[in-house]
Amino acid sequence: MILVDIPGRGILELKHIVLDYNGTMAKDGILLPGVEERLNRLSENIEVHILTADTFGKCRGECKGIKGTVRILAQPIGAEEKETFVESLGADQTAAVGNGANDRLMLAKAALGIVVLGPEGTSVQALQNADVAVKEINEGLDLLLQSKRLIATLRL
Repeated sequence: MILVDIPGRGILELKHIVLDYNGTMAKDGILLPGVEERLNRLSENIEVHILTADTFGKCRGECKGIKGTVRILAQPIGAEEKETFVESLGADQTAAVGNGANDRLMLAKAALGIVVLGPEGTSVQALQNADVAVKEINEGLDLLLQSKRLIATLRL
């Protein structure tokens, strides 16, 4: 578990992280450098879940070294499916990371929503539903690995 006490907001008790794949962790279906290492470090404290429509069909192969689960969405329009997945884990104990319009509901539902302004762009709807915006995925993961950065960003 990751515990973060954010002045004016309360304590985050995170047991799960749910990540979108394409546009968030990957560009054109290829995992971005540094992501596997960071997710494996995070997996020592929280469960890692990768939830994707897998547009390029490469997610499972690219993520084989990550200590976590990969789940391919059942439907091509997956916003509600992602939201339901976050709810099933316990939204109040989950961080969600994404960049697309189909991530907007999970970003809003999760205790912590991190939107990535990554190499494939960012949906305005996702941006509006997040708690934090980062330039790239590794910065977002580092917020959880170095939680004082998260405190500095979210304190009231």
